[in-house]
Amino acid sequence: MMHDLVIRGGTVVDGTGAPRRVADVAIDGQTITTVGVVESQGRREIDAAGFLVTPGWVDIHTHYDGQVSWDPYLSPSCWHGVTTVVMGNCGVGFAPVKPHFRDRLINIMEGVEDIPGTALTEGITWEWETYPQYLDALASKSYAMDVCSQVPHAAIRTYVMGERGGDNEPASADEIAEMSALVSEALDAGAFGFTSSRITAHRTADGKVVPGTQVSIDEMEGFGDALSKAGHGIFEVVSDINFDGIPGSLTDAEEIDWMADVSRRKNVKFTYLLFQNPGNTTKWRSTVELTSKAQAQGAEIYPQISMRPTGIVMGLQSSFHMFMGRPTYDALANLPFEDQVKKLQQPEIRAAIIAETSDKLPFEGTALRYEMMFRLEQADGSLDYEPSFESSVQQIARRAGVSEDTILYDMMMENEGHGYIYVILVNYGDYSLDFLYELMDNPTVIAAGSDAGAHCGAICDAAMPTFMLSHWTRDRKAGPTLSVEKAVEKQSRATAALYGLNDRGTLARGMKADVNIIDYEKIGSSRPKMVADLPAGGKRLLQTATGYRATIVSGVVTFEDGVSTGALPGKLLRSAPNAFTPAAALEMAD
Repeated sequence: MMHDLVIRGGTVVDGTGAPRRVADVAIDGQTITTVGVVESQGRREIDAAGFLVTPGWVDIHTHYDGQVSWDPYLSPSCWHGVTTVVMGNCGVGFAPVKPHFRDRLINIMEGVEDIPGTALTEGITWEWETYPQYLDALASKSYAMDVCSQVPHAAIRTYVMGERGGDNEPASADEIAEMSALVSEALDAGAFGFTSSRITAHRTADGKVVPGTQVSIDEMEGFGDALSKAGHGIFEVVSDINFDGIPGSLTDAEEIDWMADVSRRKNVKFTYLLFQNPGNTTKWRSTVELTSKAQAQGAEIYPQISMRPTGIVMGLQSSFHMFMGRPTYDALANLPFEDQVKKLQQPEIRAAIIAETSDKLPFEGTALRYEMMFRLEQADGSLDYEPSFESSVQQIARRAGVSEDTILYDMMMENEGHGYIYVILVNYGDYSLDFLYELMDNPTVIAAGSDAGAHCGAICDAAMPTFMLSHWTRDRKAGPTLSVEKAVEKQSRATAALYGLNDRGTLARGMKADVNIIDYEKIGSSRPKMVADLPAGGKRLLQTATGYRATIVSGVVTFEDGVSTGALPGKLLRSAPNAFTPAAALEMAD
């Protein structure tokens, strides 16, 4: 027997958490048929001696809902070993939609996820009104990875309630029933879940609260009914949980109680986003304890958390920096970038901008503090995502005896105006990521939060899977590290299993042949770079990766040494009860 592909002699980290071992991997069609000693030859063979061989990464928290219309590669995830993405998170997306509300959904996405509205307007093809039609449109396309979609609360509410839905007016019983029916329709068509934003910080591009924020539990229970009826799918929530005291929001106990109640009564699986409260850095413990108590009482609730601090990358080309709104800077803001930099290098202009103040501060309710601002790129070219207090802009300024804005300005002007400041907002209250290390010991806590496809001008976290392996297992110096086995398992088997994707996430006979071959010593992310490659010339910050020798999707090599092969074996996946098991794939391979 000749196999389609054999990966020879690699160090297999199979995604189960089991110790690594040297083994061959044989692939036939889309399926792994052997992990061990493979005596037969392959039509193609890859020498993986000295390299890690892992499952492909399953990234469950992305926002490619618009980008799937124009980009079959779904960059930057394709560069970072991701072989399956789940989009439609945080209650925002583009289906269902009535034609006259398309701009409204773009406005919501632009505000919440910082994706240029002009790019969405030009790039989205709008071949749909209903959610099943949206999935049909995606099913007609091919991608560099598999795509899973979830139905978003904001779109559902706008579709049923129109302007009233956007204004978050209470839904009637009939409207709740109609929204629930639409979610049932979406789940029957293959949606992987329903998502909702209940967080007050999420605002539309014109400053309004996102549809679905702080709505009644009766409305949320209606969506639980739809999930219960479908018998599959997950209920994803982003809320003010762990930030008690926000007007109109429920307490942590109340938020977890309603999820636990719906989960137990209706057999519905929940996941919510967990953040470390910068004002109460140990509060996450009580939140996790509440969750664990609910789990012990039969509820399925899974916190998901980002594996590095949540913050913005601030530079001259970012969608925000601290000198916007200052008259001297604003007078130069529309110049071509190279001309702008030349002006900003002039001492008299530098002095004027530093002396002025700004009236343009983003992130309502979020404090931008100099003690949480850091130079991102270090002298040796490395990127520091776990910086010390002493390296903060505040402390550098105090040691130098100058203003913080002076230090900020000079950092941003480094590298001919391409210097970046890492402005941390949450998940770094004690200047340490040790709390994340502790959370990773909890098997119900999911590593997620890349937001790939979103926050184009300010956040650059789509490289999270690469960071998970490079920082947490190799480069971390400020505290304990994870084993390679755990880091791999947390972003392959664990994320796949949460969404019922039981045919992937591990390397074993019968599993889908999604594989990464990794040069462990070289794995890492590039410095951020602003590029104008979105529709309508829209800009976004991107990080490429090093160390991925090959990425394989459904048995097909899609990237080699960071370069696309042009192959697009990925497709839209449709969820259904027990839809993803290895047995059918193995039968086909045999």
